[in-house]
Amino acid sequence: MEVDDLEWQARHNGGVPPRLVNLLLEQGQLELLIRVAAERGEWFCAEAAARELCRAGEFKRALAVMEPFVEVGWRLARWASADILLQEGRAQEALDLVRPDDVTQEPENVCRNFAELLVKAGQVDEAIAVLAPRLDRAWLLSALVELTEGQDRDERILELIAPKAQQAGSARAEGRWSFDASNAQELQAQVLERAGRVDEAVQVLGADIAAGRFLTQNTLVAYAELLQRHGRIEDLRALGTGEHAHTALPHYAKALEDRGQAEEAEAVLRQFIDSAEYPDRVRWPLIDLLSRQGRIDEAVEVGRPTFDYHDACLLESIIHLLFETGRLDDAMAILDERDAEFIEEHPSWFHTNRLWLLGEAGRHEEALAYAATLPSDLYGLTASIAWLLEQSGHVEEALALLRSPADVPTWEVAELLIKQGRAAEAITNMPSISELHAASRRRDAATRATRGPNDPPF
Repeated sequence: MEVDDLEWQARHNGGVPPRLVNLLLEQGQLELLIRVAAERGEWFCAEAAARELCRAGEFKRALAVMEPFVEVGWRLARWASADILLQEGRAQEALDLVRPDDVTQEPENVCRNFAELLVKAGQVDEAIAVLAPRLDRAWLLSALVELTEGQDRDERILELIAPKAQQAGSARAEGRWSFDASNAQELQAQVLERAGRVDEAVQVLGADIAAGRFLTQNTLVAYAELLQRHGRIEDLRALGTGEHAHTALPHYAKALEDRGQAEEAEAVLRQFIDSAEYPDRVRWPLIDLLSRQGRIDEAVEVGRPTFDYHDACLLESIIHLLFETGRLDDAMAILDERDAEFIEEHPSWFHTNRLWLLGEAGRHEEALAYAATLPSDLYGLTASIAWLLEQSGHVEEALALLRSPADVPTWEVAELLIKQGRAAEAITNMPSISELHAASRRRDAATRATRGPNDPPF
């Protein structure tokens, strides 16, 4: 086990990825996860196994799972062990395990994690002190609000947020569009709201919105959601039908629907779609409303004008809506309406979705025959054919197909084996972490070798 390999796992979901770990847990394979973590150095297996052991109250076993990872110096294992100690009631040991020598010199993510641990240990004021000097960063400001919810510190949090909210409110006029703590105004309203000061939250944030003293659309959305949560229908009407209608109208319409005024909600959405220069942002809220009423055909027609768009296209969303309502033939019909130009521009999306719909409809032979007509190098085709073979009961053929091309990730073979109840075989046949990491490095090197001098560095 080496830290370099662990770093690679964390960055790339390498080894046994979380998707497979969750599948193993669903099948009750906790002991296998513990063994694989120890024998192969699989971090995601260790992390999930420790979590499950803690839920069962087996804290010493959870710490034992983490121990080899801690010994090699893996930082995430140290934090996980601290959390286990905390759950066991050993708060001081937990804090001592990860306490920075000088918190002012630590990276931001370390400060955030340590603050969270302090809150869990009941040391809320100490957590606030850790974060307070770093509130010029939006994500740490959000962390402060999140970690202190329900901790009876709202007045102190408001004191810390107020100057940031004031700066955010004046940044636009001063031309400081890159002001990082641009979420301060909405967070201030959030804390006021949770402190029971709803009128003040609406008044303060509403004044900034009305005067244009905000930087991002998220702030506008937060205000609309605040009005919607508290039934401020008149304020929401003004916001949703004024200059900010593109953003706020869906919230106004949903508020009307929630009040039993679905017809009026539908009317305002349709009026906007018919009259606005750029109406497509509110098409999906209308589709949602119609689908909740069982009016699926009308919902499809609302989305249809966007089906050939490059942006704001609702074709995939409508396909999934029809699938979820059991109308697979209708979904297939809409897909088959696409012209040759559309298919040429979106070959993988079109063909793999068509195979998926045929498979879900139980038309496996037809789907496999269709797949045979497609270019063999089509992205996603191998996985689609393997899925069809699995669905039709040809598991060994599916496995053979997945094992044949070099570009199919090894976890796809393992996933199919796990689904078939062959979990131990699935893990045994996976390459080691060092082998997977080495293969990843080779792929990265090959990509760099083929990159032109003007290509972006990713």
